[in-house]
Amino acid sequence: MLSENNDLPVNDLVYGADNGDLFDLEIELLLDAVNRAYGYDFRNYSKAHLKRRIMHRLKMSSLATVTDLQKKLLWEKNFYRTFLQDLSINVTEMFRDPSFYKVLREKVIPVLSTYAHIKVWLAGCSTGEEVYSLAILLKEEGLLPRTRIYATDFNKNVLETAKQGIYKKQDMELYESNYNKSGGESNLSDYYTAKYGSVMFDKSLAKNVVFADHNLVTDGVFAEVNMVFCRNVLIYFDKILQNKVLNLFSDSLTNNGFLCLGTKESIRFTQLENSFSVIDKKNKIYKKGAVK
Repeated sequence: MLSENNDLPVNDLVYGADNGDLFDLEIELLLDAVNRAYGYDFRNYSKAHLKRRIMHRLKMSSLATVTDLQKKLLWEKNFYRTFLQDLSINVTEMFRDPSFYKVLREKVIPVLSTYAHIKVWLAGCSTGEEVYSLAILLKEEGLLPRTRIYATDFNKNVLETAKQGIYKKQDMELYESNYNKSGGESNLSDYYTAKYGSVMFDKSLAKNVVFADHNLVTDGVFAEVNMVFCRNVLIYFDKILQNKVLNLFSDSLTNNGFLCLGTKESIRFTQLENSFSVIDKKNKIYKKGAVK
């Protein structure tokens, strides 16, 4: 949005160098209002992430201040759904960080293969690319039929995309490369059908997947599982919320269960640092149990 007498966006004029405290206060009030009105608590999300997404929404909606944004959110539920999409973390891809999946095959799968039944919680599953990545890996290792995957997210829209398993064909070249580097035993194209610029993954991959609405910030233990898979989500939380969520994961894991985080995440300097042993330092794979 442009002012009448200046080519600079109104946002930049209102939130100059001298108004940083006002901006922070407005954000604090906005998040309190969202929590009270809709039950979603973003107050312990990374401040940098929140500011980027809020400024993006201000500019996209031609709003001058966060107070204007708050008013629109409270009075227009459809607009709130748009804002929820802004704050939802949906940056994902299939077999992201191939070395992680390779280590998963080599160090974790052999242990899981000794169990009669396997339960995995994939938290913050977003649009489902990681769900199908994990399902393919488990299928190739012969474990998918005896595995139940709980794929959860607080965003119902992305959960619906995950359930459908339909993605852009143009992304498959990258995903195929990731799959091959991760130790894939076939061709990724064996697991989907292509049509009209999109691909649909085989429904059999999701046969043992339960897609469910779950909010890591406000909800409790989802299930007792052998592995928690939550990659590149904690980086969007502040330290207080990171500790809270990590404790939630620990409470959800069986003894000797595995915790898989993103490459930029860690349990170092958290409350759980001494409650897990390191399986792979680089790829952030941990095992529940006191460090020996």
